[in-house]
Amino acid sequence: MTIWGSIKAAKEETTLEKEFNDTGTCIPEMHYMVDTSNKIDLINKLIEKGKYFVINRPRQYGKTTTLYMLERTFAEKEDYLVISISFEGIGDLIFESEERFSKGFLNLLSRNMLLEHSQLSEIIDKEKLTVETMDDLSYTLTKFIMKTNKKVILLIDEVDKSSNNQLFLSFLGMLRNKYLLRSTGKDVTFHSVILAGVHDVKSLKAKIRPDEEQKYNSPWNIATDFDVDMSFSKEEIITMIDEYCRCNKITMDTEAISNELHFFTSGYPYLVSRICKIVDEKINKGCKKAWTIDDIRNAVKIINEEVNTLFESIVKNLENSNELYELVKRILIDSEQIVFNPLDPLISIGLTYGLLKKGKEGLEISNKIFEEIIYSYMISKIRTSSKNISLYNNYKYIIELKIWRGAIYHEEGINQLCDYLEIQSLEKGYLVIFNFNKNKEFKEEKITAKNKDIFAVYV
Repeated sequence: MTIWGSIKAAKEETTLEKEFNDTGTCIPEMHYMVDTSNKIDLINKLIEKGKYFVINRPRQYGKTTTLYMLERTFAEKEDYLVISISFEGIGDLIFESEERFSKGFLNLLSRNMLLEHSQLSEIIDKEKLTVETMDDLSYTLTKFIMKTNKKVILLIDEVDKSSNNQLFLSFLGMLRNKYLLRSTGKDVTFHSVILAGVHDVKSLKAKIRPDEEQKYNSPWNIATDFDVDMSFSKEEIITMIDEYCRCNKITMDTEAISNELHFFTSGYPYLVSRICKIVDEKINKGCKKAWTIDDIRNAVKIINEEVNTLFESIVKNLENSNELYELVKRILIDSEQIVFNPLDPLISIGLTYGLLKKGKEGLEISNKIFEEIIYSYMISKIRTSSKNISLYNNYKYIIELKIWRGAIYHEEGINQLCDYLEIQSLEKGYLVIFNFNKNKEFKEEKITAKNKDIFAVYV
């Protein structure tokens, strides 16, 4: 059965029960999903205009699901042909020579079209027998696309798996050259090419000639900027909670639940889905009933104690770069305020891995859950590496630093501190408010909010 046949069968299956999905591709007929149609529409317009671009976002940020939704959209249009492949699991042998790579790439195309377009798949299989070089591959693609008589869209997922390989860079250079020739009517090539991965391959550099010193050229400078915000907004999260309520015939304060989810996750797609899955399956044990704010907070406590591939990736990225580790430590442990500058290579890496973001007061950890995961890991390292554990105090002191920007902002700061204390199962916290007004008043006060005791100091 083809992928589209499977989807049709899923639609017709009346007993199919949806679930929250935190692994792999999200499918609307099988999973509760955030309505991202506005984002998909923006991407569709880029494709229709024939743009080449890169969707580079952190791990588990919805890249594969986005490609899947794009494939569904254009598969329904008769004048388009969508070819969706992935470099995940292709191995290393394909990069041993131009011939291996060229034949291997055509194999990926052929397999993708076998079920839906068997005749085109046979054409590729026949053509690949004589392909030996990158130039042969280019010519084969030209003839193939001409035979389709359609606008061919190429989607390549997991490009990071081969982004450091010279043959892959040569492949990008070949696509770039065909794109430029197409503009002058001297070649036929893919209508649109979309690459997806963690890193932005626009910035990759390929050596022009092996015998020259470090001379570089970008193989993908034809790509247009991809500025679509793929994080989930509060309003978008509501659409998924609303769907859950409709499917299960329950009523809850979806706005409050959405706000709480966004507060802890900052819209990181995996974290949103994971928390929802924990509430539905672990806290409520499959019982379909209204969620509470406490349910969300309890789910956060559970996720903070989990070991999963995303959290392991965070630790790996920190351990692989001493400079990045120290930068994050200065922000999180030392409470140092650092100016946000995306041109700084180190900050750029932190943004790429999804560890950092631009905050109101400079560089920040990207969300509250990552704050807790990284904080706990760094403190654990300090304790386990110490020769005398007794020298360290085992009690956590939660201190929030804020700049005075008025009563409303101050109230938000108090609520945020209370929520963070709740995560840590603590009853007391500290708030330091920096007031730069000329008529400021130096004072101390005790605040009680949400059953938490806060000692505030104004300086």
